[in-house]
Amino acid sequence: MLSRVGKVMSKFGIGFLLAMLACALTPAQDVTTNSMPGADFGKYHTYKWVPIDGAVQPNQIIDAQIKQSVDSQLATKGLTKTDGEKADLLIGYQISITQEKQWNAYGTGGMRWGGGMATAQESTISTGTLVLDMYDPSTKQLVWTGRVSRTLDPSANQGKKQKNLDKAMQKLLKNYPPKAS
Repeated sequence: MLSRVGKVMSKFGIGFLLAMLACALTPAQDVTTNSMPGADFGKYHTYKWVPIDGAVQPNQIIDAQIKQSVDSQLATKGLTKTDGEKADLLIGYQISITQEKQWNAYGTGGMRWGGGMATAQESTISTGTLVLDMYDPSTKQLVWTGRVSRTLDPSANQGKKQKNLDKAMQKLLKNYPPKAS
């Protein structure tokens, strides 16, 4: 009797199995958030973008894309962006681009074990982490922070970059404002 893996390989070939394994190993975006205990998020209605001292900043195009994506998500939460001096929240971000290994597998198929050809190649991909911070200007305290990885890929085309960024910001701000404990 064939094992489950053996049945899959005999039916679809090793190439299919390697391709499925590569898809399963493709990392998803990791999201973490944290907020100041006791912070009253109901009092925040407006926000202003501010630079974070010493933070790595991308070029102007990516900066605009990040801000547009965050602005869009915050608008759905009832927050309004302002450029004036008076804002309920100050928002800033920083990014980090790192490199990691990725395995790409493909095959020609085949109906039996060994019936097709398969290969796997290693490649290096850049992954980006974005950290979004929200500060209360009256207390000068960090009240909310969030981190999302695998957000910025400098080698992706513009459409894919924006799609990944929008998806990441939607995940990052999904539970904003945090529930009162």
